[in-house]
Amino acid sequence: MPFDVAHARGLYPVLGDGWIRLDPQAGAPIPASVATAVSSGFRQIVSDPGDANPGARASAAALTAARRAVADLVKGDAAGVVLGPSAAHLVMGLVDALGAQSWWGTEVLVSRDSDPATTVPWERRAQAYGARIRWAQTDIETGTIPLEEYLEKIGSATKVVAVPLASSTTGAITDISEIAAKAREAEALFVVDATAAAPYLPLDIGELGADVLIVSAHRWGGPRLAAMVFADPTVIDRLDAVALDGTTAGPARLELVTPGGGLLAGLSASVEHLAALDDAALGKRRRRLATSMDALYEYLQRLDFYLVTTLESLSSVRVFGITEHRVPITSFMVDGVPAPHVVKRLADNGIRAVAGVPSGMLEQLGVADAGGAVTIGLGPYSTPYEVDHLVRTLGSLA
Repeated sequence: MPFDVAHARGLYPVLGDGWIRLDPQAGAPIPASVATAVSSGFRQIVSDPGDANPGARASAAALTAARRAVADLVKGDAAGVVLGPSAAHLVMGLVDALGAQSWWGTEVLVSRDSDPATTVPWERRAQAYGARIRWAQTDIETGTIPLEEYLEKIGSATKVVAVPLASSTTGAITDISEIAAKAREAEALFVVDATAAAPYLPLDIGELGADVLIVSAHRWGGPRLAAMVFADPTVIDRLDAVALDGTTAGPARLELVTPGGGLLAGLSASVEHLAALDDAALGKRRRRLATSMDALYEYLQRLDFYLVTTLESLSSVRVFGITEHRVPITSFMVDGVPAPHVVKRLADNGIRAVAGVPSGMLEQLGVADAGGAVTIGLGPYSTPYEVDHLVRTLGSLA
């Protein structure tokens, strides 16, 4: 059954303001169910988690529900779900949890296609502890990172391999199966950032081969919370504690503080929202998630192909990093027009886009020197009409 975009649009009351939202990198629209859950949670869930009184028990239940929701999203174990305010916060905690004494003489492999939130913590802490940072570099001609860039740089000294599942600027999906195998051979921790992929793809941490999987809820319409999921939850208890209470067990060991009850309620609601995108989805939440995300991906693949094809038909527009294996995120330049001016022109015509998304890959391509790139992304609410309006507006800039 085809994806019902009208049904999906009805889940986002904010779309009634008339804006065409092509800026999920800045935060996806908030569904009604998530806004309601956050509002109710902040009013009703105000205690720290515990079992001493009804308020504490309510907070503990919200925390448990949030871990289970993320576990369903990635087909993982709730006992391995660590929550925090951002991906950068969680990665910084993970670096500390690995222990300062274990870094000297090792290497960390990171990607030019990664978000700074998942590279800067490794750079700052690992180098301070005596580890070497190595980079998987961009192929200038294709605007993507060849698989060999990862495989050739993983060796006996490699302690951590950190890669994105999909690029936040070009949408390119990383073929991580061989990287996972090479990291496992080197006994390196394999950390996959699925933030850009999570709004579009069904995730399975086991199939991906990741030791740690990171997602950020605001990219799919959830609150400003991130999750770091361990494929093997028992690993957490072998790491140094980050929590203020060093005797804490389980995922709480890597949480400096517990997120507020409203945010936890919103996180659970946002995963349930993804499961409800396809009203034909039935069964338990994990099954509904798989059905909804499969239907959404198929719909957006067609719409993304139409978007890229029509953008390329404009002689003044240059699209970066074209690849067939991608999620619907695109970066482009308009000849002779700085990216901030393009974004302003789009906004004047009712279209939201973003300029200057931090990207080592775009930096390697020299995009900033040519005026910068505009980045856009589709969502379950996107329509062919919105693509046509975007292309007409860009055409008027030529």
